[in-house]
Amino acid sequence: MTIDGTAPRAEPLTSRFVDALAFAIEAHGDQPRKGGTVTYVAHLLGAASLVLEAGGDEDMAIAGLLHDTIEDTGTTAEEIEAAFGPRVASIVEACTDSDVEPKPPWRGRKERYLDHLREAPADVLVVSRADKLYNARAILQDYRARGEEFWGIFKEGADQQLWYYGELVAIFTERLPRASMTDELRRVVDDLGAEVSRAR
Repeated sequence: MTIDGTAPRAEPLTSRFVDALAFAIEAHGDQPRKGGTVTYVAHLLGAASLVLEAGGDEDMAIAGLLHDTIEDTGTTAEEIEAAFGPRVASIVEACTDSDVEPKPPWRGRKERYLDHLREAPADVLVVSRADKLYNARAILQDYRARGEEFWGIFKEGADQQLWYYGELVAIFTERLPRASMTDELRRVVDDLGAEVSRAR
């Protein structure tokens, strides 16, 4: 794994990755992306792809596929560990900001997740950053297409989303400072902030 912008080493994926994709498809079922009709699996594949592009190994790519299963499908860490081992389960747990329903209040939940990332291992940071970069790209694209009504799909609107993504950028900049995906996340969040400011 590389987290400093150097070229990642190519490692072949095995049937474990295929099994993890099937596991994710089964767990998420016909769940769509928030506010749309595109299958949620598109996000999971995108996150896994970004993990691999950043030099992540197969365990990390599998965690990219499964990163929302505990939070959004009721899958347990024990089930993930039984299927894919303790490292994958540990990364997925670390990328989960809540495993209870109803979820705790948004702001406190996000603050706890941010605090956790400040101390998290590098493999967790790479998977989390992949998730957040994919989401930030999608948010910017959808906001450009739909305008202010877009924020209605979230529990919190533009200001809180910009606060959260700004904090994520700060943490990844500190913890993964020489990585091109950290730079890209910063650019996307800056562009989103500029678009919101122009609309006001």
